[in-house]
This record gives sequence, structure tokens and C-alpha cells, in this order.
Amino acid sequence: MSLAPWLSPLPDAEEMRATDRWAIEEAQIPSLELMERAGEGLAAAVAGVAPHGLVVVVCGKGNNGGDGLVAARLLRAAWRDVRVLLLAAPEELRGDPAANLARLGEGGPQPRGSAGEPVHEPFSAARLHGAAVLVDCVLGTGFEGEPREPAAGAIAALNASDAPVVAADVPSGVDASSGEVAGAAVRAVATVTFAAAKPGLLVHPGKGHAGTVEVVDIGIPAPTPVAVRAGAIDGAVLDVVPPRKAGSTKFSSGHVLVCGGSPGLTGAPSMAAEAAMRAGAGYVTACVPEALQAIFAIRLLEVMTVGLPEEGAADVVLEKATRGSMVVGPGMGRLPHAEELARELARRAEVPLVLDADGLGAHAGRLEDLAGRGAATILTPHEGELARLLEVDAGDVRARRLHHAREAARRAGAIVVLKGDDTLVAAADGRVAINVLSAPALATAGTGDVLSGVVAAMLAKEVEPFAAACAAVRLHARAGQLAAVAAGSAEGVIASDVIAALPRARGG
Repeated sequence: MSLAPWLSPLPDAEEMRATDRWAIEEAQIPSLELMERAGEGLAAAVAGVAPHGLVVVVCGKGNNGGDGLVAARLLRAAWRDVRVLLLAAPEELRGDPAANLARLGEGGPQPRGSAGEPVHEPFSAARLHGAAVLVDCVLGTGFEGEPREPAAGAIAALNASDAPVVAADVPSGVDASSGEVAGAAVRAVATVTFAAAKPGLLVHPGKGHAGTVEVVDIGIPAPTPVAVRAGAIDGAVLDVVPPRKAGSTKFSSGHVLVCGGSPGLTGAPSMAAEAAMRAGAGYVTACVPEALQAIFAIRLLEVMTVGLPEEGAADVVLEKATRGSMVVGPGMGRLPHAEELARELARRAEVPLVLDADGLGAHAGRLEDLAGRGAATILTPHEGELARLLEVDAGDVRARRLHHAREAARRAGAIVVLKGDDTLVAAADGRVAINVLSAPALATAGTGDVLSGVVAAMLAKEVEPFAAACAAVRLHARAGQLAAVAAGSAEGVIASDVIAALPRARGG
């Protein structure tokens, strides 16, 4: 499984171990050299956070601790006052960490004002006092589960300190592969991660512990033969979307059909339709309840409308769904006849389908019903909607976002776009793309409907479905950023502002 060129690889713990192994055994790079470069990058970042004052480095007995020992030695060589606290007895260290512990005490310059300071000492929470910066080198990328003592106590002490914390590779207590936090976890102002960022640094709740993430090149040559399943979405993804050319027509630009709407919920399908137009669809048809068609006809000047009768609505919609893509769900409501319409359209439609809002609700506990579809299916839930689809608690989805997005994609044979500050695009084969553009302006009603329209526009242009979802997520986030600039603040943005910003967002 290879990642698209517009995804920056995010190796999980197993993939990173395989990459390190390849670098050492096949590329013939000494492991001590890799650790030295990691420590150099860590030392530089620590100096950037706190140019002056006491540095306290807390080291476990694994390679993460070894990185900290290198950083401590280099900072002392730069005449910084450094205190090294070990969570294990020195004789428990093995391999490269043991070698760097020995090097830590090999003479060299002593920082001014540190007379009588030992080369290293056992960890004590009291010895964090007076630090200008703390360096978390307790647990590394191989950690999963809940921290045990003495690591748990060290994490609690680091979090209780007023000094900023810089984490090495991953904040201790965060699962580097998933972002899950099962117990205590360090809250860092910055994380210096080695060779490549890890998924857990970009996915909540781990993302909330990582602070600013800096990737340090430790000299592993690219490309490596290790297959990586997750990647960060780059702006280059928008290059996969075909632009309009001189000979383009509304038909070649793609047709989007939006099915939704109910009394009191006319805004959602309207925004999905308008977003599809602004994202480049050639023409859009809104299939809405017959009794509400006049409202939509007035509101949507550039969109065709079709009134749906109470009986036989699915046949009317499917007669129009002969090309392009379809959005089902915005504002549809949760009455039994509306839910049955959503399910029937999903069963029978032969075009790529985006299920959002009430279209998702109609499939709660029925994910496997979607697996037999012949055309692409993209689901765009928030955490609560995904919880209902999977019949689990919303808090569990929040705690294990990556796991549940992959699980839903696998069960539905679909692409799942789990919305949030760290929007995830999960494919049924296990691939995951992560949005890294922060857009707080999107935290307002209607922006989910906007996203569903953008996704449908990408599908209507016959972009490969996984790439279409990633391009839509990137375009949507960038439009949110631009809308906030135009409005003067994220708080002032409404969904229609995001729609208006979509054309400008195509620049990346």
C-alpha cells in the first residue's frame, strides 16, 4: 500500500520501528548516529523554548531516554545548566541509551553555576523545581496503554510544574500510532519528533497534548521501503481536481444532485447545493419535498429544483441520478418515511453517494447495508453521528477517533470523513489521511452541509473517491481560514461565508 504524493507519511509505531531497522541494517547508518542527530534536534528545540535558565531532562531507560541524554550532553557543552533525572537505575540501561549515559559523564565543559551538580541522579519531583524548561524523555513511540510507575508519577510531576515541557518524539502517555490517551499524559508546549511526524501527534486527544510539532531529520534516506498507512494532507491534493478549460461545459464540469430538506430545515440542502456550485460543479439539482419547492426555487437561483411527492419519491430522484454524484441527508429530517427514502436511495443509486446528517442517521446500526453498493460511498459524520452509526458511546469515539473511523470504513466498505479540528479521511483498506489545517471558523452551524456539497462536487468531476474526499476536506478547511480573515475573526464566520470563500481557497 503506497501513499499518494500529496500525503506526507505519518508512520505508526510499528512502521517507524521497521523504518529504523531498515536504516540501520540496510542503509548501514549506525543507530548511535541516528540517536545523536535526534538529540541534536531536541537540544536545539529546547534552547529555542528556553534560551536561558535551568534545563531538567527526565529520562526513561529506553531509546527515548537515550535521545534525552544526548540532548543533555550537548546542552551542557553549550554551557547550559542541565539536570538529568533518571527513572531507572543506571545499570538498567542497555544499548545506545547506556552508551550515551556513559558519554554524559565523559568530562567536557561544566556549565557556570552548576558546581556540585551530579552528572545524573534518580528522579524526584522536587528536583523539577527551578527549571526554565522540562524535557520529557520518559516514554517513546512504542508505548501504548496506561502508564505504570515510575512513569505515571513522573508524568504527573511534569504536568504539575509551572515550567514549559518539551516532549521528545511523543508526549509520554500518548499513543503515537493513534493519539489515544488511556491514562495520564504529558501536556507539552512543543514536541520534537524524529524522522517523521506520527499519527498520534495530529489526532485528538493526542494532538491536544503535543503542542507545536517539529519534525527533525535524523538522516534516514528517502524513500524507504516501509509501507505507511497514514498521511497528512498537503495542499497539492487540489491539483488532482480538473480545472475548467476553454472547451468545458456544465456537463463536463459535473452534475450534483442534493436530496434533503423538510419543514424548518431548508437551509441545510440549500447550503450543500450552493457549496457544490462554488466548488466547481457544472450544475446542481435539488430534490426537495414538493410542498417546499417554491421556497427552494426562490432561494437557489443557480440550482434546479425538483419537487418530491410523498409516494414514489425515490423513483423521482433516481430518474435524475444518471450521472455525476448525489448528496443524501441534509435537512431531510428523522421521520420514518424520510429515513426509508435515504436507505432506498443508498441501496438503488448507481452514482457516487455522499451521506450526511439525517442520511447518516437513517443508517445507524446498519453500516453493513452500504457495503454492497456498486458505486463509491462517502460518509461525513461528526463524532456523535459516528457513534450512532457504530452503536457506541460518543465519548468512546472521542477517545479513539482513528480506531472508530477505520472501523466504520471497513464495515461500510466506504470512505469515512470524521469531522473535527483533525478531520480524518479513512478508507476501507486502512488508509487514513489527516487534515492539518486548523480552521476554528468551521465550528458553526451549516459548515458540515457545506462540506458534503464540496465532496459531491469533487466526485462529480470524476476524481478518485479517496482523493476527492481529501481534496474536499482541504478546500473546506482553507475556505474556513479565508472566511475568518475576511470576517475579521473566526467567531464572526457563518456557513455562507465559507461557501463564498471556496473559489479563492482553490489556491491551496
